[in-house]
Amino acid sequence: MSLSVFGGIFDIEGKDRQVADLQAQMTSGEFWQDNKAANALVSKLKSLKNVCEPWHKYRQKIEEIKDFFHISEGEGQEFLSHLSVDLDNLTQQLKSLEFYTLFSGEFDKNNAIISINSGAGGTESCDWASMLLRMYSRWAQTHGFGMTVIDILAGEEAGTKNVTAIIKGDYAYGYLRAEIGVHRLVRISPFDANKRRHTSFASVDVIPEVQDDIDIEVKPDEIKVDVYRSGGKGGQSVNTTDSAVRITHLPTGIVVQCQNERSQYQNKQLAMNILKSRLYEARRQKQEAKISREYDKKRKIEWGSQIRSYVLHPYSMVKDHRTEFETGDATGVLEGELDDFIEAYLRMVKTKRD
Repeated sequence: MSLSVFGGIFDIEGKDRQVADLQAQMTSGEFWQDNKAANALVSKLKSLKNVCEPWHKYRQKIEEIKDFFHISEGEGQEFLSHLSVDLDNLTQQLKSLEFYTLFSGEFDKNNAIISINSGAGGTESCDWASMLLRMYSRWAQTHGFGMTVIDILAGEEAGTKNVTAIIKGDYAYGYLRAEIGVHRLVRISPFDANKRRHTSFASVDVIPEVQDDIDIEVKPDEIKVDVYRSGGKGGQSVNTTDSAVRITHLPTGIVVQCQNERSQYQNKQLAMNILKSRLYEARRQKQEAKISREYDKKRKIEWGSQIRSYVLHPYSMVKDHRTEFETGDATGVLEGELDDFIEAYLRMVKTKRD
């Protein structure tokens, strides 16, 4: 794909104008009077620059390589080899830039709210949910994203029954929407004294974290707010005060819990933001006439509904059943090496859309 095509896809000229406009606004003496609005604009400027600056850098590099190539006549093979290496490096960088054309959703650039729920399999599935949480934590760390667990319920014997976390970073939701669905694990059980093979299931749900200015109204009489003592780690003040918050949206039955912050007020604010995100996502899916099918798919955490299988015994393999992409490096995948699976899914979606 040529740079001119990239420029058209990304609307570089339009983004350049937006960058110039935002930078002009930041020179105003009144810019920081509203910190919330100012931080939102700074975040937008950073996101725009993440696309524009690499594009301009690569375009300049291509012009330099072209100029060097034209004057290379009569030069030795070593000079041409250096040009070839530069061209190969630029090709790889362009492929990375081209990957961002796969992010076309309205909220792809947003942070992601990820929920993992253990399914059929008891203690095995609770342990599997913990393994998935660790996998996504490693993936986020590799990408320089922040991950904060805001609510977690431990299994009765081991592992995690369910957990909700926010992953913060550019295009976090765009990446992680590829993970929505049921994940299946096959292994020799560490909890089985007879060392038998077990199959476990856990579901992963991902929604974008939406901004405060979205068109979602939550009326006070539509919610029930409960406070309780946090059961997680976090220091004396977290565990000995009723700081954890549970909000139930009565019309829809959606329940959101937060116990990460030290104060009840902070937990309530975060829980309300997640509730709005879930309500907005539900409304969006309903408008697309998909909500019932997607909801049923996520709820059916059992055999035959998985999107991906992780096999640790009798052989090592991870296979995505939507794209047919697979690898024999199951250990690497569980250490967070998910990008190949994510890219395969996003390319499949783009192909179907086009």
